[in-house]
Amino acid sequence: MTKPSSVLYAHEPRLDVDAFCRVLLDSGLGATRPTGDRPRMQQMLDQADLVVTARLDRPDRMLVGVARSITDFSWCCYLSELAVSSSAQGLGVGKGLIDETRRLLGPRVSLVLASMPESVGFYERIGMPRQPDAFWFKRSE
Repeated sequence: MTKPSSVLYAHEPRLDVDAFCRVLLDSGLGATRPTGDRPRMQQMLDQADLVVTARLDRPDRMLVGVARSITDFSWCCYLSELAVSSSAQGLGVGKGLIDETRRLLGPRVSLVLASMPESVGFYERIGMPRQPDAFWFKRSE
C-alpha cells in the first residue's frame, strides 16, 4: 500500500462487528481474540466505553485501524485493542489512534495497555513508558 494522503480518526461507538473483526484478523491480533464468536465480539464493542477508528481519507473510507478502550473518563483508561491492518502498519496509524484516544480522554486520564510481546518495540518507539510491575489473571476460556 502506498502511503495514504490522509487518515481520518474518529470516535465510532457503532462500529460494525464484521469490520472490527476484519481489522483484528488483518493486523494479526485476531489470533488472540474470539473473532469466530460474533456475539462475543459484538458484546466487546457494545460494552466498550471508547472506540476510535482510523479510516483512509478516500471515497470508500476503508477502515485500517481500531483502538477499543474501557474507561471511567475520569481517572484511568484500559486500551484493550490497538489493531492496525497490515497494509497500513508503519504509516503512523497506531500512534495516531493512541493520540486520538488520549485527546478524547483529556489530560486527567491515564492510559494503560498490556502489550503483546511482538509489539513492545512499537510502544517503546512512540515514547510510551514501560511499567515494570503489572499483574494479570489470564482468562480461562
